[in-house]
Amino acid sequence: MSFPRSVHWFLSVSFFLAFAGGVNAADPLDAPQQVIQQTANQLQVSLQKPEYKGNFAKATTLVDQIINPHVDFDRVSMLVLGKNFKTATQDQRDRFKKEFRLLLVRTYTTAFTEYSDWKINYLPLEGDGNDKKVMVKTEILQSGGKPVAVNYRMIQDGAEWKVYDILIEGVSLLQNYRTSFNDQIEQGETIDQLIGNLAERNASALSDPEGAKKEGL
Repeated sequence: MSFPRSVHWFLSVSFFLAFAGGVNAADPLDAPQQVIQQTANQLQVSLQKPEYKGNFAKATTLVDQIINPHVDFDRVSMLVLGKNFKTATQDQRDRFKKEFRLLLVRTYTTAFTEYSDWKINYLPLEGDGNDKKVMVKTEILQSGGKPVAVNYRMIQDGAEWKVYDILIEGVSLLQNYRTSFNDQIEQGETIDQLIGNLAERNASALSDPEGAKKEGL
């Protein structure tokens, strides 16, 4: 199974921008915005510790622990599988969620080491304050570059706000992967093969992160 390099780039940048960078905000942040800000701060502080530098597998585990409470991976995996979610068994759904979650987490961990000097400018949150789903709109600012529109679809789960999609310049992370996976299944790949290939790519990337970056894994 081969992911288009555009998908890999999109994911790397989007997950990095979702939870990294400084904050520019003239007004106090709303609860969904605070989730992103607080997660960013925790990641930046934690990943600077010596034990995580040069140890990709350990850093990936840390990133997973930090972002997991703030991403609705159940919803993400369901939406990414799309129509194939209905025909998948519970075991297949669970295994897909595990491997796709690891794909997101390890790609984010890689991206964190490759990008720097980003700032997040939070735009006013739309809604009346009672909505269970919101779009957190931001601009990513980098010295010498044009602002990039990065928006986060978030849903309220009890008292928590969780990310379930990220859009860069209007392009959805979920739609990007759903199209890729659906195309592979329509071309004859089974869900078990899709999951197996994801697991193989994840294992390879964790054992050889530099090689994985060169191959676009």
